[in-house]
Amino acid sequence: MKNSTTREIEHVVLAHGGGGELMARLIRDHLLPPLKNERLAPLTDGAVLPWTAGDLVFTTDSYVVTPLEFPGGDIGRLAVAGTVNDLAVMGAEPVALSLGLILEEGLPLEVLDGILASIAATAAEAGVTIVTGDTKVIERRKKPAAESQTAAPAADGLFINTAGVGRRRPGVNLDIKRIAPGDLILINGTLADHGLTIMSVRNGIEFESALRTDAAPLNGLIGQLLDCGADVKFLRDPTRGGLAGVLADICEATSLSIDVAEDQVPISRTARHAAEMLGLDPLTVANEGKVVAVIAPQHVEQALRALRNHPLGKSAAVIAEVTGAAPPLVELITRVGGRRIIQRPYGEELPRIC
Repeated sequence: MKNSTTREIEHVVLAHGGGGELMARLIRDHLLPPLKNERLAPLTDGAVLPWTAGDLVFTTDSYVVTPLEFPGGDIGRLAVAGTVNDLAVMGAEPVALSLGLILEEGLPLEVLDGILASIAATAAEAGVTIVTGDTKVIERRKKPAAESQTAAPAADGLFINTAGVGRRRPGVNLDIKRIAPGDLILINGTLADHGLTIMSVRNGIEFESALRTDAAPLNGLIGQLLDCGADVKFLRDPTRGGLAGVLADICEATSLSIDVAEDQVPISRTARHAAEMLGLDPLTVANEGKVVAVIAPQHVEQALRALRNHPLGKSAAVIAEVTGAAPPLVELITRVGGRRIIQRPYGEELPRIC
């Protein structure tokens, strides 16, 4: 008789899309082998394409967030910002995006108009142009009378796919293999705001200080960082899997350890309270307006100044150090001096948050 673990391995489950260990296995065991493409092997946020006028960077992503609108943003802002950020962390200046819409029969046109206005405004904010697109309409699907908050809700009427192209900045060398012991890890602001905003809306939880998504295009901020003269070795936006997922990727790819200082990780009081109420670890919660940067230690002050001089980086902080300790682990140094291992989340704690 096959147990539940075996059945999950034989079929796609929601956790396969969560950015955690199950998603890593799905990509490694099922997606990469048949494609046999060396450009996919690094599993970065985009692919660098050789071009006569310099390298182009190409990326694509799909957005299925529920609800479609939430405090501080909506699925349209999320789609543009997310694709722009995937290009920016590859060292590229975003130039153009495609926009694919899958609309469910019954979606109010007023809602669609509002989301398209948000897409246009966010593209203008990022300085990119929507240059092509596609629209499909699917039949209205039957939804359960009462959907569980712990399972992914059915479609909320609209899915978005975006692809983006950017020009790679000359002289930028963002390679995870360049990371070495002594390097420091920075983040540009508070963690977990996006995922906790979505979950709070779904659960009808309100706080004295409102939670808002952090979704924002980061190409301007990242451009300032790359232009400041600091040795920036690696960039990644901590979306699905959160900060924990990014740090686990670094540890796995480099065989180096990472010490995270709990008292240096910026988390708002409201987000911390929301995480406690929802039983979530803020380090594993998705962000949509944050960048993790690995910087050579002698250039950290330059990098911090560059980040803090931008509106989206005013709360930038050094949160961790890379070490050569064996075996390679990511550990949280607690406020009282203890140590806790930080692991990549197994599946998806927050369904449909991006």
